[in-house]
Amino acid sequence: MDVLLRRMGHVVEQASGVREAKERLDAATTPFDLVVTDLMMADGTGLEVLDHARAISTETQMLVVTAHGSVETAVDAMRRGAYCYLEKPLSVNEARAQVEKALEKRSLLKDNVSLRIITRGLTPEGGSGSLIGRSTAFQTAMEFVRRAAPNRASVLITGESGTGKELFARAIHTSSDRSSGPFVVVNCGAIPADLVESELFGHEKGSYTGASSKTLGMFRQADTGTLFLDEVGEIPLPLQVKLLRALQERKVRPVGGTMEIPVDTRIVAATNRDLAQMVKEKLFREDLYYRLNVLRLHLPPLRERREDLPALIEHFRSRFAAENGRAFVSFSPEALRLMLAHQWPGNVRELENAVERAVTLAQGSTVIRDDLPPELLGAAGISRPGELLLPPEGMQLEATLEDIERSFIRQALERAKGVRTHAAAHLGLTFRSFRYRLQKLGMAGGDPGGGEGEGEGEGEDLRTRR
Repeated sequence: MDVLLRRMGHVVEQASGVREAKERLDAATTPFDLVVTDLMMADGTGLEVLDHARAISTETQMLVVTAHGSVETAVDAMRRGAYCYLEKPLSVNEARAQVEKALEKRSLLKDNVSLRIITRGLTPEGGSGSLIGRSTAFQTAMEFVRRAAPNRASVLITGESGTGKELFARAIHTSSDRSSGPFVVVNCGAIPADLVESELFGHEKGSYTGASSKTLGMFRQADTGTLFLDEVGEIPLPLQVKLLRALQERKVRPVGGTMEIPVDTRIVAATNRDLAQMVKEKLFREDLYYRLNVLRLHLPPLRERREDLPALIEHFRSRFAAENGRAFVSFSPEALRLMLAHQWPGNVRELENAVERAVTLAQGSTVIRDDLPPELLGAAGISRPGELLLPPEGMQLEATLEDIERSFIRQALERAKGVRTHAAAHLGLTFRSFRYRLQKLGMAGGDPGGGEGEGEGEGEDLRTRR
């Protein structure tokens, strides 16, 4: 087993028995990725080693090797956290396959823990739990929220559909001194044109056919709070003059009423349309545009703030896993790569729906490629350079290229079953060049090896870290 692990490219540490194994586990600066232990040793059993390793890290994977197999022993080992149970004499192919699967599980756990760490501390004050990100664009938007919240001036939020305009509007409200008041949402594009005035300003009983009772209207419902006018560009042109007057005078007149009623309502409007162009085309009043556009926040599409993808994916994964009663669901490396490569034309809303679908369809604890929406399966960020976009805030090119190089090297090693000469061939590199890149990227370890390993260790506790 020792020879096999080394030829697979892993760093291996050995211990002669239970006591030494525990000492090495305790002395390690970081938890081992894999523990391979004999069941029977001179000073104890491998199950003691499993218990000790498990107490240090629940992510360490463990394999038990023995010549004395029994169903009871196998069940006990699995109950204590062993990944699998191998009987002697070992089959090299089976041992290699189990090691690869165990380390792939360890890698998945690392990826998902890293995603959870990324999201910590990213939720802004004000209780808007879905506002998550770390990109410069996101931080700029959050700074706008902090500065705009204490004011009473109208805010116009622009951006493509699905970028989170309502979430940012709510964040402005909850961060303001109006947070104890109502936050009322009006989808201007969903209201029939002949009912918009009544919905916004209310109406008196009998003011029109079907008005069987008096209603307050959204402006008055939002009194002392915030009125969010979503898709404000859809408000009919004839009604825009009445909306302008309500904003200027801070008074509304219900349909069929004779008196104007004062209101203390802050307006936050949003649109995915170009209102300035609509003004030029006489489709939107210029004076209303300037009244709404006192403070303006533009939300960039998700493709321009790709740094936020990992945190958003983890946020939605955690949420939908909890909603579906799934204790732990993670993304396979391939599924995660496809998620990160997709351009997300539907922005955060599309991402949210994709993660919900994937978590719901996943069989077992891992989301695989087939669980993703069909439109993601053709994503290949590297092979389609025309779709690679430089974020507006720029990027760290060297670090990004290193990440890409590291990803391809890891895939080549997986495809070559850990044999480095074969992995180098997959990448069109000489072995010397391949080894140099491993060292440069901090991926080197142990005897580089060059061929298929057929040897196996006997009666030892072996640990390997990637």
